[in-house]
Amino acid sequence: MVQNLSSTYTLNNGVKIPIVGFGTWQSEGPDAKSSVETAINDGYRHIDTAQGYHNEAEVGAGITASGINRDDLFITTKIDNNNHGYELTKESFEQSLSDLGTDYVNLLLIHWPNPIKFRENWAEANAETWHAMEEIYQAGKAKAIGVSNFRPKHLKELAKTASVAPMVDQIFLAPGVLQPETVSYCQENNIQLEAYSPLGTGDIFKSRDMSTIAQRYHKSISQVALRWSLQHGFLPLPKSTNPQHIQENTDIFDFELNKEDMAKIDKIKGLKDKIADPDTVEF
Repeated sequence: MVQNLSSTYTLNNGVKIPIVGFGTWQSEGPDAKSSVETAINDGYRHIDTAQGYHNEAEVGAGITASGINRDDLFITTKIDNNNHGYELTKESFEQSLSDLGTDYVNLLLIHWPNPIKFRENWAEANAETWHAMEEIYQAGKAKAIGVSNFRPKHLKELAKTASVAPMVDQIFLAPGVLQPETVSYCQENNIQLEAYSPLGTGDIFKSRDMSTIAQRYHKSISQVALRWSLQHGFLPLPKSTNPQHIQENTDIFDFELNKEDMAKIDKIKGLKDKIADPDTVEF
C-alpha cells in the first residue's frame, strides 16, 4: 500500500492518526512557530507538543500562520509533571487549549508516569489525572487519550482504575532501542506506539552500519531511521528547526528496507544507555 504523510493508523477507539508526526521538543520562541508552519506547508498533518515543552503558544501561532483548516490537523499535547491530579489536569488542559488557540486536541497524554513531585503516590496521582482526562475525552475536548514513557508496570497499575483504556504510549524508540517489554505489552493490548526522538540523540549519525545502509538505498541516515520506525508499526515524531531537514524527513515513502537491514538496524549500538528510567529520573 502506498503511504504518505496523510496516511493513518487507527487507534483502539477508531480515531485515525497520521503515521508520522512533527515533534517540537526543545523548539522555542520564533523557531517553534516557524518550524511548525514549515512542517505543515511541507505536508505534515500531525503536530506533537506538550505543556512541559513551554511552546504551546508558539506551536499554536505556527498552526495559525500556516492557514490550515483546524479539522485537517492532528494536534497532541501532554499533561506536565507538576499538573498531575484531577483539578490540576483540568485547569492546565484549559490553559493548553487557550495557548494552542483551539477548542479541542486530537490526543492528550500523561507525559511521565512517576514525576518527582508525586513519587510517593504516583499510582494514585495517575489515576486522578486519568479520571480527569477521561472526562475531557467524554466531553469531546480530546479525541483520544494516552500516556508517554509508561512501562508495563505503570500501564497495569493504571488499568486497575481506568474506565477507558489508553490509546497511545509515546516512548523512546530509535535504531538500536526497541524496548521489547513495553513494545510487546502495547502491541498485545492494542496501544499504538509513538516513537519520540526517532533519530536518537545523534549517535546513529556516527554509525558505520547506518551510513552503509543509507548509501545502499540512496537515502539519508535520518530517512532510513524513520523508515525503520514505520516498518515496525511505530509512529515516529521527528523534530527539526532546519527547513531542509524538515522537508527531507518527509521523503520516506518511496523505498522499503529489507529484512536483513531491518535486523541490522535493530542492533545498532550506542543508544540503549540513553533510555531514561521513569521511576528514578524525570523529564
